[in-house]
Amino acid sequence: MVQVEGLETLLENHPFFEGFDADTLALLAGCGVNERFGPGDYVFHEGSDADKVYIVRHGTVSIEAKVPGLDRVSLQTLQEDDVLGWSSLVTPYRYTFDARAVSLLRVVSLDAACLRKKFEADHELGYLVLNRVVAMMAERLQAARLQMLDLYQPKGGQM
Repeated sequence: MVQVEGLETLLENHPFFEGFDADTLALLAGCGVNERFGPGDYVFHEGSDADKVYIVRHGTVSIEAKVPGLDRVSLQTLQEDDVLGWSSLVTPYRYTFDARAVSLLRVVSLDAACLRKKFEADHELGYLVLNRVVAMMAERLQAARLQMLDLYQPKGGQM
């Protein structure tokens, strides 16, 4: 028999939510649903309304940008234990990149309007979550910087 985990348990076991108490996890889980995307499916498109935050449970997703003359370029690959869609938590609530499933992708999607409403009602919760989002953004910017340095490093030399 297959055991089905509730959303609270899925969030509790995700590193982003480490240290959150049971009541907070239940509050956040109230905004969520399980979703899946097949290989090649787009989770969201650049410029579209950002309405969800995605907690990656299983699979791989490519964060991509449109580059004139090159079609799409993969900027970063995210996988289990990553979070994507943070643009849905900050104005203007538009996704800034494309996100495409590389393999079967299972996520918990959290409705951003629901989250923002809860953050307005509980500023401490909003601060806690957005503080973690900012830390995640800083890590991703550093990863993009390193990738760019690697890409543009002179052959056989160091920058």
